Amino acid sequence: MHESGLLLTLTFSLAAALALGFITQRLHLSPIVGYLLAGLFVGPYTPGFVADRTVANELAEVGVILMMFGVGLHFRLKDLLNVRNVAIPGALVQSAVATILGALAGRQFGWTWSASIVFGLALSVASTVMLVRVLVDNHALQTLTGRIAVGWLVVEDVFTVVVLVLLPTIFSTSNDVSISRALGATILKLAFVVAFALIVGRRVIPRILTGIAATQSRELFTLAVLILALGIAVGSTLAFGISLALGAFLAGMIVGQSEFSLRAASEALPMRDAFSVLFFVSVGMLLDPWALMDTPGLLALTLGVILIGKPLAAFAIVTLMGYGSHVALGVSVALSQIGEFSLILATVGQQLNILPASASNTIVAATIISLTANPIQYKTIGWMEAWLSRSPRLWRALNQRGKTVNDGAGLPEENTGFHAVVVGYGPIGQTVSRLLLDGGIEPVIVETNLQTVHRARKEGRRAIYGDATREDILRAAGIDSAVALVLSSSATDQTPEIIRSARKANPEMRVIARSNYLREAEAMRRAGAQAVFS
Repeated sequence: MHESGLLLTLTFSLAAALALGFITQRLHLSPIVGYLLAGLFVGPYTPGFVADRTVANELAEVGVILMMFGVGLHFRLKDLLNVRNVAIPGALVQSAVATILGALAGRQFGWTWSASIVFGLALSVASTVMLVRVLVDNHALQTLTGRIAVGWLVVEDVFTVVVLVLLPTIFSTSNDVSISRALGATILKLAFVVAFALIVGRRVIPRILTGIAATQSRELFTLAVLILALGIAVGSTLAFGISLALGAFLAGMIVGQSEFSLRAASEALPMRDAFSVLFFVSVGMLLDPWALMDTPGLLALTLGVILIGKPLAAFAIVTLMGYGSHVALGVSVALSQIGEFSLILATVGQQLNILPASASNTIVAATIISLTANPIQYKTIGWMEAWLSRSPRLWRALNQRGKTVNDGAGLPEENTGFHAVVVGYGPIGQTVSRLLLDGGIEPVIVETNLQTVHRARKEGRRAIYGDATREDILRAAGIDSAVALVLSSSATDQTPEIIRSARKANPEMRVIARSNYLREAEAMRRAGAQAVFS
């Protein structure tokens, strides 16, 4: 690998991704669309600079590992169990419907059954990034619609991870070994790896992270998270022959069940975002817009499966389960897209010489179109509900079993009391916390010292281990609904940035900050602090 080729590919790819990601963001579209288009611009099918695909693919593999590590970090079995009655059968049935429809579309163009089924599988799974983004933008993530959609997607993600493990085994098996035997061996191997990871990993990894956290070094903790994600992924591949994706998923799952989950997620996020951008760019480089002209019917059928077949299947399942048309519309529209997992499946399918070039090209094009359309589709749910209500008979049929179901039903009651986020639990933080409790306000502690977090929890405080400079840590502490943010630790150069992030999430709350010197007070006030004390 030439150094100049690496630097040029990295520089031009990220620059194009930044420019087009910014434009698509300003247009209220997913930045993923911009990243895929960036790949088109630096790819071989457009004039100008052509990036080195070998270099891009090698960097993109790191992106896949970190994306799967992130999925594992956020995988919560209890969240899935809360909506298991609809999410598990719904995801499996919808995936089967989409796979069958996609396979039939492939057969129309003379593909083998193997290629057609892999193509259908790629159309069956939605984008985690896009789904969460749409739900958050429409304030639906914590509703019943959001819980079902996320649980549904967790099942799809796990199913896709299993498919990614089995594909290389099935299609690299020699003729003298039956597929059923290969499948059985793979499932046994998979069960052993999962059991080993959960039993041994649960004991070893938290101890490693505890030792690293005790150094109070952010760089070492970030490095430890990166090594765990890459090390377990690569180790699983070398030792057991399973995919890098599954190894990374297991690593994230183990860390996600420990007290380090929030900090690990916040530290891994910048690395994951940077490398996952390169993954989308590398896939965008596959798109040949001129080849799409040769098979417009294939693209039309593919979009029909994604935008019509999948949502109709989801709508029917959710209404049959008795959740009513409002929840059914929200879930079905949120899932009517494909994204990162579809692209990973397409990439693996091409590497194994299963999918023809036209199939991968169509999946990339369909990803760009569906991700662009999805936020717009979600805005039309109100219009679709109004249209359904015009037919009283149809409305009653859809909502007969769901009369008592509303979009907040079945959700655990949230704590409706007042709370304040207190950054730091030193002597001042402890005093502030006592005063807040005396005033009927619950303090939520954010602290980077693990021993201090343990002590606060023993005292009955809600405490989060993480860095308040990370926006997701503040959100985990409930900054969105807090009545106040109290920065009790000594001021640093990053204190104004913490205040600005908190203000962006919650403009109405009161912000109180501590400064070391009077000259620091003005910068904190400009950032949004109402009171600064020394």
